Amino acid sequence: MIRAYKKEDLPVIMDIGNRAWKGIYAMFRGVYGEELFNLMKPQGGATKGQEIKEHCEATPGQVFVCEEAGKIVGFVTFFLDDKAKVGEISNNAVDPECGVKGVGQQMYKAVFEEFKKKGMVYAKVITGLDDAHERARKAYERAGFDRSTSAITYYKKL
Repeated sequence: MIRAYKKEDLPVIMDIGNRAWKGIYAMFRGVYGEELFNLMKPQGGATKGQEIKEHCEATPGQVFVCEEAGKIVGFVTFFLDDKAKVGEISNNAVDPECGVKGVGQQMYKAVFEEFKKKGMVYAKVITGLDDAHERARKAYERAGFDRSTSAITYYKKL
């Protein structure tokens, strides 16, 4: 069941986010090295939870959670660009220990419906091209995302 976010959901979705991004942050640490990783992700493995918290506090109406058998198993945050008419899916994850298939697709469907209700014409999502983001890319393609651009980010120690 997809429902609107409630304040008391925050610790659970922060925990899901931190656990779900564990592999991605391991990849970042390997690519960036310790010094750059620690500068960019000062909370280490808790960075994603902090990002989720900031979004929930700033725009609590732009967060949905998914419950199965009364337990939160996933969440999705999003933004609405009223000028461009583009809704953007932001941080989202399914509890890595959930075991229920289709949770992500349920959440994306609910967000797409919200986007339409709010007058958005397109949906957008940004994800990495690395191996750590492969599952996310496949989920977004299953949800119907069919146009993309690529970018690369370089870093240089000064």
